[in-house]
Amino acid sequence: MALDLEKQQMEFLDICHTNIQREGLAGLVNWLMTADFFRAPASTRFHGAYPGGLCQHSLDVYNYALRASNLVDQPLDLESLTVASLFHDVCKVNFYKVDRRNQKVNGVWTEVPYYTIEEKFAFGGHGSKSVFLVERFMRLKTDEAIAINCHMGFSDQGNVSSISQAYERCPLAWVIHVADEAATWMLHRTSDDEENA
Repeated sequence: MALDLEKQQMEFLDICHTNIQREGLAGLVNWLMTADFFRAPASTRFHGAYPGGLCQHSLDVYNYALRASNLVDQPLDLESLTVASLFHDVCKVNFYKVDRRNQKVNGVWTEVPYYTIEEKFAFGGHGSKSVFLVERFMRLKTDEAIAINCHMGFSDQGNVSSISQAYERCPLAWVIHVADEAATWMLHRTSDDEENA
């Protein structure tokens, strides 16, 4: 899938600067721009497994979160919703690399590129790594940290009780989880298989 990466980056930055008025945002955005956030895939083979897939997935989560926020019985702060949705997967910055392998294409073995994981900063789980990386630049509110940390649900945390409590006590966490699931499973899929990355 070919994306207009520059247009997508401008959309992401416009939403950031319109909805987030917080000290440290400039440093976080600068880091994303100097890293591979706007060119990186969202996964190795499935949702968003193409250049720009990570940024596109983040925008998709933001758009689904806006819709899902109407399902909770209290209004959510737009700044917090924006922070949690756009930055929930920054753990994937500088995380993937392109490698090559042989694959049959039209009956002929051909060397083709593919994405693989190259972890450069092993830090806990998926969500906790994102919280840590965002907090290097910008302070998170408690509900934002919970939402980012718990966005993968039970697959990342394993503690059913604590995840259930997070969703009960923090509507933003449930909204970001639902939005991430919708963006992962309903959009831009390249395979019906389950993903592990």
